[in-house]
Amino acid sequence: MKIAVVSDTHGCAQTWEIMYREHMKNIDSIIHAGDVLYHGPRNDIPAEYQPKVLSAALNKLPVPFYAVQGNCDAEVDSMVLDWPLYAPLIFLQQGDFQIVVQHGHTLSDEEKVKLAKRYHANLFISGHTHVPVLKKTEGVILLNPGSPAMSKRPDNRGTMAFLVDHKIQLIAIDNGEVLKEEIYG
Repeated sequence: MKIAVVSDTHGCAQTWEIMYREHMKNIDSIIHAGDVLYHGPRNDIPAEYQPKVLSAALNKLPVPFYAVQGNCDAEVDSMVLDWPLYAPLIFLQQGDFQIVVQHGHTLSDEEKVKLAKRYHANLFISGHTHVPVLKKTEGVILLNPGSPAMSKRPDNRGTMAFLVDHKIQLIAIDNGEVLKEEIYG
């Protein structure tokens, strides 16, 4: 099992193409934690902002694409995607992971853990902050893959994550460096 986890792509087509080509070979599915197409009213419009190009690329994906609606995603975005983008929360079973996905803009870490426990999930995936997080709290792994295109890390490196069997890896998209890893089980 190899699952790519991304968030906060904000319509950046060029970064998606590089990330997909360089890092998403032989994956089984993609989980997106929201803010897929729109750049958002608080963000500068990046030069590579091309939501039509990104939506076309997502529509051609050969693997399942699971996405939740972020605070910048609108109903109109779901009209150009062949994949659903209107659920504020989804629950997935992937290998040994029972996963809750929510954009994260309305929940504290405490609330994420509480919600994960309510659904008997061992992994809570969120986005929103554009800063990657991978930590275990009260038996629940909290994962925020950061943003590949609009990073708010001090070094401005774009990030994403992978679920590989019993391992979660947070990587830098510029060179694939594993920034952090958590073993489950």
